[in-house]
Amino acid sequence: MSETIKVNGSDHLMPADARVSLLDFLRHYVGLTGTKKGCDHGQCGACTVLVDGVRINSCLTLAAMHGQQEVTTIEGLGTPDAPSDLQKAFLEHDGFQCGYCTPGQICSATALLDEIRAEWPSDASDDLNAPSLSDEEIRERMSGNLCRCGAYANILAAIRQVAETGA
Repeated sequence: MSETIKVNGSDHLMPADARVSLLDFLRHYVGLTGTKKGCDHGQCGACTVLVDGVRINSCLTLAAMHGQQEVTTIEGLGTPDAPSDLQKAFLEHDGFQCGYCTPGQICSATALLDEIRAEWPSDASDDLNAPSLSDEEIRERMSGNLCRCGAYANILAAIRQVAETGA
C-alpha cells in the first residue's frame, strides 16, 4: 500500500484511518471542496471524480484503495483563470442553477467524452464498434449524475458543444 495519494498531480499523505472514503479524504484531508457530498450512497453523482481517467463515485470507495492511481477532481480539470472547455461550455449554456451538482457533472462529462473517443459503447450505443454521440447516448452516459434543479437540457447542450467543436 502506498503512503501517499496523487491528487491533481500532487502527492498527499494517506490518512491513518483506512476507513476514510475517497470523498472525505479529498474534502477534509486535502482541502478540495469542489467534490460534493450529496447522498453519500452513490446515487446522485455529486461526488464524481476521475481515477486514472475513469469516473467513479468517490463516496463509495476508500482513499486507501487509490495509492497507486491518479485522482482528478474538478479543481484538477481547470481553474477560474484557465477553465477547461467543458467548464466554459457549462457557463455559456447555463448548465447549472444552484451549482451543487456541477463539479460531478463536469467530471462525468469529461469521462464521457474520453469514452466516446475510445469508442466504448454504452447501453444506448447505436453501433458497438463506433458509438456516435446522440442526445440519447449523452443522457445514458450522464444518467448517474442527478441535477435537482433540472438543468439537463443545458448540460446536454454544453457537452454537445464540446464534443462537436472541441470548445
